[in-house]
Amino acid sequence: MAELSQNTSPDLSGLPVALGDIHAAADTIRGAVVETPCSYSRTLSNICGCDIWLKFENLQFTSSFKERGALNRLTALTPEERARGVIAMSAGNHAQGVAYHAKRLGIPATIVMPVGTPMVKVENTKHHGAEVVVTGATLEEVATYARSHGEARGMIFVHPYDDPLVIAGQGTVGLEMLKAVPELDTLVVPIGGGGLISGIGIAAKSIKPTVRILGVEAWLYPSMYNAIHDGNLPARGDTLAEGIAVKSPGKITTEIVRRLVDDIALVNEAELERAVATLISIEKTVVEGAGAAGLAALMSDTSRFAGQKVGLVLSGGNIDTRLIASVLTRELAREGRLTQLSLDIPDRPGQLAAVASLLAEAGANIIEVSHQRTFSDLPAKATLLQLVIETRDSAHLDEVMAKLGASGLSARCT
Repeated sequence: MAELSQNTSPDLSGLPVALGDIHAAADTIRGAVVETPCSYSRTLSNICGCDIWLKFENLQFTSSFKERGALNRLTALTPEERARGVIAMSAGNHAQGVAYHAKRLGIPATIVMPVGTPMVKVENTKHHGAEVVVTGATLEEVATYARSHGEARGMIFVHPYDDPLVIAGQGTVGLEMLKAVPELDTLVVPIGGGGLISGIGIAAKSIKPTVRILGVEAWLYPSMYNAIHDGNLPARGDTLAEGIAVKSPGKITTEIVRRLVDDIALVNEAELERAVATLISIEKTVVEGAGAAGLAALMSDTSRFAGQKVGLVLSGGNIDTRLIASVLTRELAREGRLTQLSLDIPDRPGQLAAVASLLAEAGANIIEVSHQRTFSDLPAKATLLQLVIETRDSAHLDEVMAKLGASGLSARCT
């Protein structure tokens, strides 16, 4: 990735949201939305070679920043509009924000969510009292359904990002970050439709024009990157960061990003998984893939941020426990701490015990054992032994493999 540009004289004129709108949103949501911590991470700072502050939006009641914009938009409805009810489309976090605050304010809410939305987000949205409709493969399909469904019933559509009131609400994150840490040089913000980075960009550049804004998207969904760079990278597939898996960013947000965001980084799935696992391991905080995108960008190119004071937005924490388990075990495998071995051994008594003894001597822990006699190409008097072992790190794994090889066993990592 190229070095960040530094736009010290950002053009804030003519934008649909101004700093005053964001301050007004802060007054509107105060007391109903958590002013989350913006805390220094000593360990991550040491690892990455820069000073890192984390904005814990995963600690909101609905575990996401989205309720800021949702509440600001809902509060602006007239009594007649509130009576008609609202409809929203969302992959999960906007859904929960709208559902929760609509219930607080006595507003009927219907949420349309795409097929494949993590069940934790679907169930949480239902628990907040909204009617949930699951349909459509993409957010674009869901948006089309939500608009037609809402128009037929006279409901007010609450857009997840392309709405000035929503953008102003999300911008309160930027106000809080620079209030807590005025010396921040760079803010790293996930991008889906662009509402969060638009609001933060307006707030931050208004208060401190020299601050740099870096957006982050998943490689599988580089929609804003394409829009800003006139690119045509494909947007498709399943990503850990489903919260920012948007094929078409907003029209309002694209213009704001074009003028105020210094650059956009793309991160791959392995980098997202590593960031989620790192935040759990080091910060003892759970984030979803989208929430970890900022750290993924930083860890993938630490030299870009050397010596800087960096603010990372942990935008959300709604992730299935099963997916957390998968991410953590996959990261253990990448670190060489969890490995599957295959060994061809004679089918005779005592062979498994001999292998187990060698692994014990090498300090490896056996997690799983499987014998395969039928479905293999080995001779009838041989068997395929498959093991999952735990080691301290990659160097220890190398020692274990060397010990097995020195004993005459043919072991391979699979």
